[in-house]
Amino acid sequence: MTGSLPTDAIRELDPPARLLMGPGPANAHPRVLRAMSVGLLGQFDPEFTEYMNETMALYRQVFCTKNQQTLMIDGSARSAIEAAMVSLLEPGDKVLVASFGRFGLLLTEIAERCEAEVILLDAPWGTVVPLETIEDAVRQHRPKLVATVHGDTSTTMLQPLDGLGAICRRYDALSFVDATASISGMALETDAWDLDVVSSGLQKCLGGPPGIAPITISDRAAECIRGRRHVERGLGNAAGNGRRIASNYFDLAMIMEYWSPERLNHHTESTTLIYAARECARLVLEEGLAARFARHQTASRAMASGLQAMGLTLYGDATHRMANVTGIEIPGGVDGEAVRKSLRQDFEIEIGTSFGPLKGRIWRIGVMGYNCQKHKVLITLNALETVLRQAGFKLPSGAGPDAALAVYRSVEAA
Repeated sequence: MTGSLPTDAIRELDPPARLLMGPGPANAHPRVLRAMSVGLLGQFDPEFTEYMNETMALYRQVFCTKNQQTLMIDGSARSAIEAAMVSLLEPGDKVLVASFGRFGLLLTEIAERCEAEVILLDAPWGTVVPLETIEDAVRQHRPKLVATVHGDTSTTMLQPLDGLGAICRRYDALSFVDATASISGMALETDAWDLDVVSSGLQKCLGGPPGIAPITISDRAAECIRGRRHVERGLGNAAGNGRRIASNYFDLAMIMEYWSPERLNHHTESTTLIYAARECARLVLEEGLAARFARHQTASRAMASGLQAMGLTLYGDATHRMANVTGIEIPGGVDGEAVRKSLRQDFEIEIGTSFGPLKGRIWRIGVMGYNCQKHKVLITLNALETVLRQAGFKLPSGAGPDAALAVYRSVEAA
């Protein structure tokens, strides 16, 4: 066969021990990797379904919610976004998308694939969408759903959410938030902010692998979804009054029943990834949300201080920067991709570039989850300083790591 390799040329996996300091994925916590290595169980084994129940209980605390429907979608973080939107939106429904980066535009595309009518509030990249702008648009268009991203890693901006749910409830709209990049790294108050559906992923601040997506669903959103409940052939004859959800795999009406005591036979649950999700949440709650947020905030301040001390310019509105991903403008005359290549090949450190209008204009450095540690911040700044100097960029020797270390020492002394 053309292009095939002999079996003996395909060796056992031995990936480099790379430090993933980009916008995600980040390195998984060793405890999560150990949890993934334990034995498999059947999807209806009572031991395993109890692990599922425990995972639901843990993530209610992570999401800061009492929502009964707090569960996992098998797939990357995008799978939970698609499950939410395809299960809530019918053709012709109005959805208002507050977008300020690539992932807001992703919400737009998924809504369009649901044949919804999309009203797009598209803020300039490097800014966010003011809540008063959202309310004006909701008042004018009266959408069924208002969708946005909490932290958009493409621009490193954080959308204010406190007040979004209240706006939606004033005008009888549902709210959806993609919190993939922010969950457990920055405050997210699902119930206090009256958010209806919030989805996330493991691979960033939660310190796990991609492949499974936590989601929480309010009672009123669950009621909307159950109105479209149609159980697949061979499992029963129950049918809702609404239009059948277009996706079978991402049908939240059936997935919610699979996670309920009914245990509807929907899909074969990923035992290994449930173990991972469960351990991620245990780690978060052992540390405590407040302590975890503070750790990310300190690392963000240290990284930003170090970068600025090196003579680099941070990207975007300083008021709304994320606490776990920092954008840096690539200096004139510096080959951004050559810098990333040298960091990867010479130092085993990965940092990110960006997309669309920011492609080739910024780097993105992440400090999240297991990688949100002092020594990893300092190692990354030291390596970046070396690579930049070799690229011909003039910068004061040692200024970046010194500035970052000063931030950490001030926090430790407080």
